[in-house]
Formats: sequence, C-alpha cells, structure tokens
Amino acid sequence: MIKELLKTRVGQLRIVAFFEGVSLLMLFFITMPLKYLFDNPTLTAPVGYAHGFLFIAYVILTFLVSKKYKWNHFNTTWKVILASFIPFGTFYIDKTILSKLE
Repeated sequence: MIKELLKTRVGQLRIVAFFEGVSLLMLFFITMPLKYLFDNPTLTAPVGYAHGFLFIAYVILTFLVSKKYKWNHFNTTWKVILASFIPFGTFYIDKTILSKLE
C-alpha cells in the first residue's frame, strides 16, 4: 500500500501528513512534558527537527497538490495547512479531504 501511495503527490502528502501529525503529538504529549515537568530535554531537539522537516514538506506538498487539483486557496488549501497546527488535525484532513482525492 505504501508503494502505491508514493506514486502520486496526494499519496505522498498523505504519508507526510501522517508522520507530521505523529511528530506533533510526540512534541505535545511526550517531549514537552519530559522537558518541562521532568527536566529532561533529551528528546526535544531530535523530535523538534524531525517535526520541522515534516512540517515544511507538508506545506510544500500541500501547495503542489493544491495547484494540481485547483483547490480554492482561501477554502481548502488553508484548511489543510491549518490542520498541521492542531493535534490530530492532519488525521482529520486525511480522512475528510485527502483520502477522497484518490
């Protein structure tokens, strides 16, 4: 299934959206509590760098898919990008928008 998803931009966006969502959840629920509650910042940097890379890839792929499918930038594109700031948002967008494009 992953090989099939990698063949299309929408599939690539769906994969990146999943990992971007997981990295955001890891930041919110694992690394930040470890850093601020237990004074252990060990995982903050690596997870933060991975999340930053995935976020940039997510935004770039969103604009590429947006251009290909001629999305309304003020409606669909910004919903997809805004979802990356909300925990579980990318999973919701995958279910409601991205999975219906394939």
